[in-house]
Amino acid sequence: MNTKKTFFTLLKNAHVIAPEDLGVKDILVAGEKIAMIGEGLSLPAIYDCEVVDCEGNYVVPGFIDSHVHLIGGGGEGGYATRTPEIQLTDITTSGVTTVLGLLGTDGVTRHVASLLAKARGLEDEGITAYIYSGSYEIPTPTITGSVRNDIILIDKVIGTGEIAMCDHRSSQSPKEAYQQITAEARVGGMLSGKAGVVNMHLGDGEDGLKMLYEITKNGEIPKTQIIPTHVNRNKRLFKEAIEWAKQGGIMDVTSSVSPESGSSHSVKSSEAVKQALEAGVNIENITMSSDGNGSMPIFDEAGNNIGVGVASQISILNEFRDMMQKENIAITDAIKIITSNIAKFTKLYPRKGCLANNSDADILVLDKDLQLQHVWARGTHMVENGKPIVFGTFEKR
Repeated sequence: MNTKKTFFTLLKNAHVIAPEDLGVKDILVAGEKIAMIGEGLSLPAIYDCEVVDCEGNYVVPGFIDSHVHLIGGGGEGGYATRTPEIQLTDITTSGVTTVLGLLGTDGVTRHVASLLAKARGLEDEGITAYIYSGSYEIPTPTITGSVRNDIILIDKVIGTGEIAMCDHRSSQSPKEAYQQITAEARVGGMLSGKAGVVNMHLGDGEDGLKMLYEITKNGEIPKTQIIPTHVNRNKRLFKEAIEWAKQGGIMDVTSSVSPESGSSHSVKSSEAVKQALEAGVNIENITMSSDGNGSMPIFDEAGNNIGVGVASQISILNEFRDMMQKENIAITDAIKIITSNIAKFTKLYPRKGCLANNSDADILVLDKDLQLQHVWARGTHMVENGKPIVFGTFEKR
């Protein structure tokens, strides 16, 4: 890995979306933190300071991608369809500065310990990474023997997932099994001061969100303990997710899922956000993740795999842009969906998900056409003029 880093960085004349609109301000970065946001900021010449003129550009918090297959996913079409590990610049050039990694269908040849090692490696390379313990199946694989113990004892584990529900690849487990693993995650989070959330993969099955209502109906487990994801995979499921979110739950749309990407029955995520807002869902209850680096298997009507692709993390940047340019969603709302909302549900806020004094210096600069110009992750300049300048250990320069 090579780095381009000075202790001080000064972003001048930036239109700051924090995610609230602060107008034109300067941002002073000291080390890995934002030291000050204000007007007319400067440092004496004695200090080594990188000064970047951001006039005419938006400056927003770095994206938090809450669903990334860091060590690959897939395998539903056989061993050759296992996707490879993600690389650092795939992440940073998508505007992402914090990732939440997970396993998927395969909890046998992929391991939570390997996922943890990958997260630590990405941190060494410059970004921030956390993981979920587990995979599709119940009982789900862990490092210490239980979801609760993993959350309590391992710093990088913030919850469990992705646990599959309503999908032919799930364990077809009863309600009690899902309820137990959610309770384990909740208590693990309480005892460790973490979120203890469950990232719940939703498939195309006809039961939809039925099981989630069963798990939470007695009020002991709050709806916000579960993050149902891929809710835009089909229109029926999406309609159910809107009602779930209107009742206080979270709905996570997947940016890599769209009719254009081959999911013919899906709702494009930027359109899904617009429809949810028009239906009365509170903006704070909507999140977006990429499913980046996961496989995108294609099945026939009999459930046989007939093809496979790889989900691109860049979709989260593209859908962020489309929320504003195609759906006329205000930038202050669009940015919440992939920054502050996720940070709050995962208890990373206000260190992550916002631009504020003493928050991590995870910063994006976007031009007026919302094209990515610069990325700082924990104060390190990772992308300059749209091109990566810091590379992962094994990436070609």
